[in-house]
Amino acid sequence: MATFLYKLGRLAFRRRHFVALIWVALLTLAGVGAASAPPAGSTSFSIPGTEAQKAFDLLEQRFPGSSADGATARVVFKAPSGEKMTDAGNKAAVEQTVKELGTGSEVTSVSDPYLTRSVSQDGTIAYAQVGYKVAGMELEDASRDALEKAAQNARDTGLTVEVGGDALQAAPSTGTTEIIGIAVAAVVLVVTLGSLVAAGLPLLTAVIGVGIGVASIMALASTLDLGSTTSTLAAMLGLAVGIDYALFIVSRYRGELAEGHDREEAVGRAAGTAGSAVVFAGLTVVIALAGLSVVQVPMLTKMGLAAAGTVAVAVLIALTMTPALLGYAGRRIQPAGRKARWMGGGRAEKKAADTQGDVSKPVKPKLGARWAGFVVRRPVAVLLVGIVGLGAVAVPASDLELGLPDDGSQPTSTTQRRAYDLLSEGFGPGFNGPLMVVVDAKSSDDPKAAVTDVSDTVKDIKGVVSVSPAMFNKAGDTAMLTVIPDSKPSSAKTENLVHEIRAAGADIRTDTQANAVVTGTTAMNIDVSQKLNDALIPYLALVVGLAFLLLIVVFRSILVPLKAALGFLLSVLAALGAVVAVFQWGWLAGALGIEETGPIMSMMPIFMVGIVFGLAMDYEVFLVTRMREAYVHGEKPTQAVVTGFQHGARVVTAAAVIMMAVFAGFIGSSESMVKMIGFGLAIAVFFDAVIVRMAIVPAVLALLGKKAWWLPKWLDRALPNVDVEGEGLRKESERTGSGSEGGDADPDGQRKLAHV
Repeated sequence: MATFLYKLGRLAFRRRHFVALIWVALLTLAGVGAASAPPAGSTSFSIPGTEAQKAFDLLEQRFPGSSADGATARVVFKAPSGEKMTDAGNKAAVEQTVKELGTGSEVTSVSDPYLTRSVSQDGTIAYAQVGYKVAGMELEDASRDALEKAAQNARDTGLTVEVGGDALQAAPSTGTTEIIGIAVAAVVLVVTLGSLVAAGLPLLTAVIGVGIGVASIMALASTLDLGSTTSTLAAMLGLAVGIDYALFIVSRYRGELAEGHDREEAVGRAAGTAGSAVVFAGLTVVIALAGLSVVQVPMLTKMGLAAAGTVAVAVLIALTMTPALLGYAGRRIQPAGRKARWMGGGRAEKKAADTQGDVSKPVKPKLGARWAGFVVRRPVAVLLVGIVGLGAVAVPASDLELGLPDDGSQPTSTTQRRAYDLLSEGFGPGFNGPLMVVVDAKSSDDPKAAVTDVSDTVKDIKGVVSVSPAMFNKAGDTAMLTVIPDSKPSSAKTENLVHEIRAAGADIRTDTQANAVVTGTTAMNIDVSQKLNDALIPYLALVVGLAFLLLIVVFRSILVPLKAALGFLLSVLAALGAVVAVFQWGWLAGALGIEETGPIMSMMPIFMVGIVFGLAMDYEVFLVTRMREAYVHGEKPTQAVVTGFQHGARVVTAAAVIMMAVFAGFIGSSESMVKMIGFGLAIAVFFDAVIVRMAIVPAVLALLGKKAWWLPKWLDRALPNVDVEGEGLRKESERTGSGSEGGDADPDGQRKLAHV
């Protein structure tokens, strides 16, 4: 592996014009495809095999043209103080609004609140429901404009009018915090690499990689039915890992220059060593993301595969375009230890030279070396503090409540949230989450009697406020009943009610041969949550198992991969605890712009397991490979820990800060799902990089000593030698005659980076 990547790096360095041209052409091609493709549709929560999905499929079959999965809007009216919605003037205004709502080309139905009895008991609130042919994200702008215009016209008459439902659903915006995150990443790169040119390389390669990945997703969004959140997740991960992977290679390149190698040789060695770590780190992320397909939720599968593809592009760019850009940069990137003059580079070098010339002034070890020395001297204390600290943060995770966001989780400044609150005020909290009971009476001798039996049974269940009259299809063998609970959609009480209705349906099936199934948005959300919960353990076993095998090959050890997996579990549990404390308990909610707390998004645990595991293994690979490299080259186990930490800690810390900044940038998103994922990933990276990899990992390796690198001889012979440490590079250097002379050589006429 190292030898192949060494040759690839040198080839990209020499043929930089060709490599740059290929990536620019791919970016252009993807951009053209994205610009000419239809926009992404809404994210679908369909789950094959669940009762709610079976009911939706039955509705499509028995009620053709009903657009069961189409967008809906609830236009909610509230009369001025002291008036009623039944007053003549208010009634005329509502009827005019209903007439305006029904004129759109995508509208399938509009309900008149006075005909459907959709007026509250006290007469102050009423609503009209609008159905559309297509999903919310697929609505034409003209349909949304018409909806908003009709609502505004009603407001002009003196009524309070708000619009709920998914018809006004729009692509999530991230706000300015995402830009701030990238700016923080740029500052960290400049400080770490010592020059603007060196700092610009990782940013440039990451932006190109994300551009290709996201543009490809947008180009295929309509064809593959990819939701808008898919590209957001891909951009989030692609940007973070893209910067990190290029950072590791550029940092290693500067280290090779400092050892006296010429630039082409330094590029080859950086690609062969750090590049090998990039390949295996990227593989762990890809495995974790692609593994989401085992959950068998189409939306998650598509999001995982799309993000995995973007990460794969980031790896390829790091291995090819980064060496090419290093060739363009030439002498503008200095060896490690040197900084640009505007950062005080000349003074620092002079001071270092004076110190080396005066033997009476010992060279002070760097912070990383001093910290590693402390850890290996006090491994038990450091280990206990790290584990206890993460354990304390993980405590809130024991109170985890799962659900899916609805209009009730929107900020109070939105019309969707205000409509939600008005409906709760006028009709009760359960009105925002009606359940739909579909009765398939095709096999029953008396379909109408069977449906009546179902209706009477459901009415008698505790927690049911009302059951609407049955609506039959043309054949008269299938009916729909709308059930209003007495609790809000995201509550545990509503979930229990769904299970009770389904249990009663089983008894009805025995008595009448009619099949009663529960569906609707609320029931679908409950089924999504259950499906994700059931898949969590198998998914965890698959991802951790595959990555464990991969890390055995990389580290040629049993205990190091085991330690990596256990450290990851600590990180993810602590991160889940922090998410619960903020988004469920409300700690620091105001500071993060969270206006409504409640159940944690059902997908969050499985996202945390998948994505955080991949990122955690990044730091494990980058940090521990340097330790193993020192051990393989003859250092004692304890000294190898210090040496590896000294070389890798600064870059790993910078990479973690960059990732945290990028992920934290998405906390400003207008969509609660993206906001929660951004916070969860940022805090998880902090826990894993700072506490687990920087404290617990060196402490455990110091305690294990030589046992850390133990591997049964039969397994050692069976495993392929991937040579992450770069032992084969010495032979390759001897064969090609590459050496350490001409460290400042500038072969092949270096071009300015700005020329790119």
